[in-house]
Amino acid sequence: MTQASSRTRAQAEIAFAEAQSQFLARERPIDELDAIAQARAEKTLRLKTARMARDEEERARVAAPTSSKPSKRA
Repeated sequence: MTQASSRTRAQAEIAFAEAQSQFLARERPIDELDAIAQARAEKTLRLKTARMARDEEERARVAAPTSSKPSKRA
Protein backbone atom coordinates (compact mmCIF):
# COMPACT_ATOMS: atom_id res chain seq x y z
CA MET A 1 0.00 0.00 0.00
CA THR A 2 2.85 2.38 0.70
CA GLN A 3 4.18 1.65 -2.75
CA ALA A 4 0.85 2.65 -4.31
CA SER A 5 0.70 5.88 -2.30
CA SER A 6 4.33 6.64 -3.13
CA ARG A 7 3.62 6.14 -6.82
CA THR A 8 0.51 8.34 -6.59
CA ARG A 9 2.44 10.99 -4.72
CA ALA A 10 5.26 10.92 -7.28
CA GLN A 11 2.76 11.29 -10.13
CA ALA A 12 1.09 14.19 -8.30
CA GLU A 13 4.45 15.90 -7.76
CA ILE A 14 5.34 15.49 -11.44
CA ALA A 15 1.97 16.92 -12.49
CA PHE A 16 2.39 19.83 -10.08
CA ALA A 17 5.90 20.53 -11.35
CA GLU A 18 4.65 20.59 -14.95
CA ALA A 19 1.78 22.91 -14.07
CA GLN A 20 4.09 25.18 -12.12
CA SER A 21 6.65 25.37 -14.93
CA GLN A 22 3.89 26.23 -17.42
CA PHE A 23 2.69 29.01 -15.10
CA LEU A 24 6.21 30.39 -14.73
CA ALA A 25 6.75 30.15 -18.48
CA ARG A 26 3.66 32.33 -19.01
CA GLU A 27 4.80 34.82 -16.38
CA ARG A 28 8.32 35.25 -17.82
CA PRO A 29 7.29 37.07 -21.05
CA ILE A 30 5.14 39.45 -19.00
CA ASP A 31 8.15 40.31 -16.84
CA GLU A 32 10.23 40.86 -19.97
CA LEU A 33 7.57 43.15 -21.44
CA ASP A 34 7.43 45.11 -18.19
CA ALA A 35 11.21 45.54 -18.27
CA ILE A 36 11.07 46.72 -21.89
CA ALA A 37 8.29 49.20 -21.09
CA GLN A 38 10.23 50.53 -18.10
CA ALA A 39 13.39 50.94 -20.17
CA ARG A 40 11.38 52.76 -22.85
CA ALA A 41 9.87 55.11 -20.26
CA GLU A 42 13.30 55.89 -18.79
CA LYS A 43 14.74 56.60 -22.24
CA THR A 44 11.78 58.81 -23.13
CA LEU A 45 12.22 60.78 -19.92
CA ARG A 46 15.96 61.18 -20.54
CA LEU A 47 15.41 62.35 -24.12
CA LYS A 48 12.59 64.71 -23.10
CA THR A 49 14.80 66.26 -20.41
CA ALA A 50 17.64 66.72 -22.91
CA ARG A 51 15.28 68.25 -25.49
CA MET A 52 13.81 70.65 -22.96
CA ALA A 53 17.30 71.73 -21.86
CA ARG A 54 18.36 72.25 -25.48
CA ASP A 55 15.22 74.28 -26.22
CA GLU A 56 15.77 76.39 -23.11
CA GLU A 57 19.35 77.13 -24.16
CA GLU A 58 18.14 78.10 -27.62
CA ARG A 59 15.47 80.42 -26.18
CA ALA A 60 18.05 82.04 -23.90
CA ARG A 61 20.46 82.49 -26.80
CA VAL A 62 17.77 84.13 -28.96
CA ALA A 63 16.54 86.35 -26.14
CA ALA A 64 20.00 87.45 -25.01
CA PRO A 65 21.26 90.60 -26.62
CA THR A 66 23.98 89.74 -29.04
CA SER A 67 27.03 91.92 -29.13
CA SER A 68 27.20 92.96 -32.72
CA LYS A 69 30.22 94.65 -34.13
CA PRO A 70 29.66 98.29 -34.91
CA SER A 71 29.10 98.65 -38.58
CA LYS A 72 31.65 100.74 -40.41
CA ARG A 73 29.88 103.47 -42.18
CA ALA A 74 31.86 105.43 -44.61
